[in-house]
Amino acid sequence: MRIGAHMSVAGGVSLAVDRAVAHGCEALQIFTRNASRWQAPPLDAGEVRRFRRRIDHSGITPVVSHASYLINLATAAPALRAQSIDTFADEMSRAEALGLLGVVLHPGTCTSGTGDEGLQRIADGLREVLRRRHRDRALILLEHTAGQGRVLGWRFDHLAAIVAALDGSPRIGLCLDTCHLLASGYDIAAPEGYEATFAEFARVVGLGRLKVFHANDSKRPCGSRVDRHEHIGAGHVGLEPFRRLLHDPRFRDLALIIETEKSKGRDRAPVEAVDPLDQKNLDTLRRLRSHTSHIGV
Repeated sequence: MRIGAHMSVAGGVSLAVDRAVAHGCEALQIFTRNASRWQAPPLDAGEVRRFRRRIDHSGITPVVSHASYLINLATAAPALRAQSIDTFADEMSRAEALGLLGVVLHPGTCTSGTGDEGLQRIADGLREVLRRRHRDRALILLEHTAGQGRVLGWRFDHLAAIVAALDGSPRIGLCLDTCHLLASGYDIAAPEGYEATFAEFARVVGLGRLKVFHANDSKRPCGSRVDRHEHIGAGHVGLEPFRRLLHDPRFRDLALIIETEKSKGRDRAPVEAVDPLDQKNLDTLRRLRSHTSHIGV
């Protein structure tokens, strides 16, 4: 498995590649627009060219973006729904321009009606985005969630229902987050729970849909349904599940991308400066990849 991190695009998207290279990343995740604002300037054409050139030279792959946290395709509110669809279509356009594998998206929060109705609204919104961007190759990467509040996508059957409602579109992939898996009730910390989790995922969704992992430990225990990331090995997931993932032949062609807390003031640091917290988490994963466990993988 390839190991990478979410990197800042402060100063321009191409600088995220420089930051990834400085940390020895083999994979990369970025924001292509401010994740907490609806309005965003278009990508600078020169920055797009520099980004693509630097990615080619670095050998970093896959590269994905993470969609804005404001997007909610499960909402029944007409104005928010329209804004969410428009913004996600823009996210997909940016990913295509940058040559990314795809855009990671939280499916949505059901603010009214039933969960099934919310899942259908998500599928309908994604269908509209796919219609608008039908010539693109960038994938929609639905992220399995922790299940906090009325957030959808925390059960594998939620994700399967969305894929089925889109007639199994090949443009729909999935992202699994180790923190979210544990928090939502999939006990990947225990060896038997790890095996049961991925057996269920294979049966309900299909391993072929899985395109990338987020590697985060969890501050909260299994089944808490609270999304709080912790540094690798310092939370309730622990080190052994990450070792299993890194040596699991089913996932050998995928990437683990950390979204753990960064050191304060990173956006003001020189591009070539290494974040000690990122380096610690990346090094931990590299060590686990280099050594198999005495209890098997």
